[in-house]
Amino acid sequence: MTARATDARWLDAAARLSMRARPISYPNPGVGCIIVKHGKVVGRGWTAAGGRPHAEAAALHQAGEKARGATAYVTLEPCAHRSLRGPACSDLLVEAGIARVVAGVEDPDPRTAGNGLARLREAGIETALLASPAAEASLAGYLMRARQRRPHVTMKIAMSLDGCIAMASGESQWITGDVARAHVHARRAGADAILVGGGTWRSDKPRLDVRLPGLEQRSPQRAVLTRGVPPHGVKVINTPEQIETLDAFYLYVEAGANIAASFLSADLVDRLETYRAPIVIGNGYAAVGDIGLGALADAHGRWALEERRQLGSDSFEAYSRLRQK
Repeated sequence: MTARATDARWLDAAARLSMRARPISYPNPGVGCIIVKHGKVVGRGWTAAGGRPHAEAAALHQAGEKARGATAYVTLEPCAHRSLRGPACSDLLVEAGIARVVAGVEDPDPRTAGNGLARLREAGIETALLASPAAEASLAGYLMRARQRRPHVTMKIAMSLDGCIAMASGESQWITGDVARAHVHARRAGADAILVGGGTWRSDKPRLDVRLPGLEQRSPQRAVLTRGVPPHGVKVINTPEQIETLDAFYLYVEAGANIAASFLSADLVDRLETYRAPIVIGNGYAAVGDIGLGALADAHGRWALEERRQLGSDSFEAYSRLRQK
């Protein structure tokens, strides 16, 4: 294995580790750090609840003296700015005697933005910024907020084989089975906020919480897209574009046909997750309303399959939006 391939493998591992920080690290990004010496892990960490300590600080604490002369793999460039909440991670890495730092993404925060790696180089530490798709994906919400001023949006649709989300009578509980619904709750637990439309809120009165043992405290903040009377204790937005006002990196949208159409029309969906039950409804409600598509050719080249799995009798597929860099 080449040195570059080895670096990429450790960054992939750090990216997987960082998922333990999502979404509890908010308002800080969920970062993963692995410290390796002579091919063995001597320390690992991820951003703690509320954002501190940072991943590097946690990994260095675990490594102790073994950090001296080691390589630190971190998904996001180590921060360069000091704050009242803690020291800069670049300073901590210097003090610990780290010999080399490999980062997967340059921090878009102007307080760091290249300065973290520069500080390390000034201290004689070898640095590398290795483009890492895994690290980039693990920081999707943070990067979307920094670059587009909005949360990363995942839209979930549960439907029948013929693309219906409800009977003609409006009956929709339950299209999918227990395993798929548990998977949805796990996906909710990874979001900062969850949104439904006003119609769904009024007709179904959804709890929009996480009901998995041990993860109940991970229930996201609730939001409703409506022009009606704001529900008590729930954030209300009037248009899809107003998601930028949500205090979130990751937004999970449980879409009815109109909400799905409005978000897709506005091109605000970054990940589309579908749950398909082995049933045929026939004359029911379509999963997605009119999105203003002018020609069939315009529908192609927009989505790429990321994941596919079986959940009991239901099938799950996840697609990422293909965008020009």
